[in-house]
Amino acid sequence: MLRRAVIVGKRGGRGLGGGWRRLIEGGGGWRRWAGGGPTRGEFKEITEKDILVFKNTVGVKNVIEDEAQLQPINTDWLSHYKGHSKVAICPENTQQVAKILRYCNDEKIAVVPQGGNTGLVGGSTPVFDEVIINMKKMNKIESFDPLLGVIVCEAGCILQNLDEFLREKGFLMPLDLGAKGSCQIGGNVSTNAGGIRYVRYGSLRGNILGLEAVLPDGTVLDSLTSLRKDNTGYDIKQLMIGSEGTLGITTKLAILAPRLPSVVNVVMLAVKSFQDVLEILGAAREQLVDILSAVEFLDLVSMKMSLSYLDVVYPLQKANSPFYVLLETSGSNSNHDNEKILEFITYLHQSQLITEGVMAENKTQADNIWRIREGIAEALNKHGYCYKYDVSVPCHQMYSLVETMRTRLDAPWPDMKSANDIHVMGYGHLGDGNLHLNISAKYGFQQDIFDKIEPYVFAKVSDVRGSISAEHGIGRSKREYLSYSKSEDMIQLMKTIKKVIDPNSIMNPYKVLPE
Repeated sequence: MLRRAVIVGKRGGRGLGGGWRRLIEGGGGWRRWAGGGPTRGEFKEITEKDILVFKNTVGVKNVIEDEAQLQPINTDWLSHYKGHSKVAICPENTQQVAKILRYCNDEKIAVVPQGGNTGLVGGSTPVFDEVIINMKKMNKIESFDPLLGVIVCEAGCILQNLDEFLREKGFLMPLDLGAKGSCQIGGNVSTNAGGIRYVRYGSLRGNILGLEAVLPDGTVLDSLTSLRKDNTGYDIKQLMIGSEGTLGITTKLAILAPRLPSVVNVVMLAVKSFQDVLEILGAAREQLVDILSAVEFLDLVSMKMSLSYLDVVYPLQKANSPFYVLLETSGSNSNHDNEKILEFITYLHQSQLITEGVMAENKTQADNIWRIREGIAEALNKHGYCYKYDVSVPCHQMYSLVETMRTRLDAPWPDMKSANDIHVMGYGHLGDGNLHLNISAKYGFQQDIFDKIEPYVFAKVSDVRGSISAEHGIGRSKREYLSYSKSEDMIQLMKTIKKVIDPNSIMNPYKVLPE
C-alpha cells in the first residue's frame, strides 16, 4: 500500500491511440532546416582501401559494413534523422581511437563519435556518409578509490552499469537519466547531460575530475587526474565537456561519486495550479533543505500520456489534477526523514497547496512513480510524432511558455480530444528551471505546425534570457538557432576554437556551430 497524506477521489486515465513517424534522410527530407539544409562538405568518400586500413587497425570484427547492422546506428533515437554511413568502427582502446582519427584527419574523412545513440537533437548520427566511431567496446571500469569516491572508467560504459557497480560499494553516480540503461557515460559528458539529480549533486561538468581524449590529429590529451583541486593553467577538459564530439573523442573519465544515501523517499503530489507548484518548490527548499535530492513536475497531459502507453499504476486516488510534483529526498536517518516529509505534506495540505499527496513505502512503488515521470518521452514516441524542446527559463516563467504555445497552436488543455490532434505539454526539472516542452502530433509531422513552433519558441526563450538547450545539447536540430542563446562574439570564438583544434573540420560536421 502507498501511504496517503490526503485521500480524495478515484483513479483515472484513458487510452490515446497510435501514431507514425518519418525520417529526414541526408541533408534534405521533409523537415525544413533553418536557412535550408546543409550541403556535404569537401570530405573524402570512403574507399575499400580506407576500410582495409580500419580493419587492420581495430580488427575485422570491429568494423561494421552490413547494412542491416548499420541501419539502427544511422538513425537517431527519435527516428527524426537518418544518415548514410557505409561503415562503423568500434575501437577497443585509446590507441586505436588515436590511429583511426589520425588517419581520417590525414585523408580528410569526416567522422561521427557515437555512444548509446540516445540523444534527442540528432548529434550522434551521420548527416551524410560520415564514418561512425562507436564507443561501445570501450566499456571497462579501470579503478575505484573508496576513500576519495572517484571512479575511473572508459567512455563506452553504460550509465546504469556504472551506477550498479558503485551502489555495491556504497556510492552512486551523480547523474541519473531516463535513458540510463543504454546511454554511455562518454555521450553524457559530450552533451554535459543534466538529469534528475542535479538539485543534489550539481552538473555532470562539476563532477568530472579528469578525462582522457583524442584530438582530431590523433593526439591523446591526458588530463585523467583524480585531484579535487588543480589551479594550473587553463582547465582544458572543460572544452571537451559539452562539445558534442566536435573537438575530439573522450576515451576515459575520472568521476566523483557521492555516497549512497541509506534512506530514499519518493513523494507525488497533486496540485491545482502552476503557481502552487512554485510555492511547493520554495517550501521544499526551505523545509527539506538537508535531504532534498530531486524536484520534478508534470502536467495533466504528460500524466495521461504515461498512463496510456506505459505499464504504470496511477498512485493517487483523485484523477485529473492539473499538475503533479514529484519529490525525492535522500538521507541517512529514516525516522528523521519520514517525520520531516510528513510534516511537509501536512503543511502543504493545510496551506491548500495540494489536493492529495502520497509517499512510496517500498522500492516498487517508488520506481513506479519515477517511471511515470521518466517514461513520458517513451510514451510520446508511442503516441505519434513529437516536437521536443529542452529549454532553461526562470522558474516562474516555465509554464507560461507551455500556455503560450498551446494558444498559438490552438491545442486545448486538458481535453485530450483536440480538434487538430495536437497536444502541448510541459514537464521537467523544476529544481533547476529546466522545462521539457513537448508538442505531440498523433498523425505525424506537419510542416505548418513546425513553422508555427520554430523559431518562435526560441525567440520566446531568448526574450527571458533563457537557454534553447538546457541539457540535450545543440546537435543537428538547433545549430542554426544558437544565436538565440549565444552572442555573435561568443559563436565566433567557438568557431575559432574549433578551427584551431579541428582545422579540417572532420569531427562531427554539420553539428552545433551554425554555418
